[in-house]
Amino acid sequence: MTIIYAILIFCVLIFVHELGHFIVAKACGIKVNQFAIGMGPAFFKKQKGETLYALRIFPIGGFCAMEGEDEDSDDPRAFNRQPAWQRALVLAAGSFMNLLTCVVLLIIIAFWAGQPTTTLDQVMDGSPAQKAGIHAGDRIVAIDGQATDEWDDITGIISDNKNDQICVTVERDGKNMDLDTQLEYDKEQKRYMIGITPAMKRNPIQAFGAGIRNTGKMTVMMYDILRQLFTGDVSVKELSGPVGIVYAVNETAKSGAIYVVYLAALLSLNLAIINMLPFPALDGGRLLFLLIRKITGRKVSDEMESRIHFIGIMLLMLLMVYVTFNDVIKFILPEF
Repeated sequence: MTIIYAILIFCVLIFVHELGHFIVAKACGIKVNQFAIGMGPAFFKKQKGETLYALRIFPIGGFCAMEGEDEDSDDPRAFNRQPAWQRALVLAAGSFMNLLTCVVLLIIIAFWAGQPTTTLDQVMDGSPAQKAGIHAGDRIVAIDGQATDEWDDITGIISDNKNDQICVTVERDGKNMDLDTQLEYDKEQKRYMIGITPAMKRNPIQAFGAGIRNTGKMTVMMYDILRQLFTGDVSVKELSGPVGIVYAVNETAKSGAIYVVYLAALLSLNLAIINMLPFPALDGGRLLFLLIRKITGRKVSDEMESRIHFIGIMLLMLLMVYVTFNDVIKFILPEF
């Protein structure tokens, strides 16, 4: 199942990315010579119109080969003959599709898991809340006089409280009750708790909002990791390639399918962000050259840009070899 999950995640995310380039290229009238998923020899080919569609043996890549993308072409429909804004849209479309995929997956997860309410589902045995007389089914309406409209309000007020005791106002049988409870510090979560869990509800509108918010939080987290990589606070050895991802899929699958979906969302956003970095051969690098050439005119030739992107590809391949070697040492041969 690990191999199946890993192949599905690789193929779907790559397909979505290349599909973004393909759709926008076609919409702009750019000639697409080949649309392929996977790398290496093709085991399936089908010519439809001007485009060859192919599936290749190794599910670790893919491409949308456009006329005039990496060379000068005289074809009026070639990529290099189109206005700069159209080329920019085509280049950004792949990462946008991965970003959109992440949002959709996180919305699905939010709806699947449900949203916490202020009504209590459980009160832990022996917890401060139980000793204070708080029951399952109670709805917490305020803590220390502060209204609690959402579950985050409850956890936030409890965590930030600097006293040993709080007053919890609950609604029970249509009446409000004030109950004083002690706080208990959880060393693992590093915050104060009183031993309660919320009832969950599924709401598509709330799930949509949660998906958007969680994508934003995940994006900030990833950019912070990138910043730490550049500043040296995080070692390059912490990066993972295909082997590390397969290992992560294996570990995640043990916790259930919803965690695999979350990992897929994380990888999709990772693909979107990495591809937009201003590095040669990546979509972000191509966008940077598009801007440079727009400003400087023809001072940067197609041949010069092509050579720089080729160097970028070689450097990326060396990085892939390095992280794969580290993955093998970390996950397959840890004794070494």
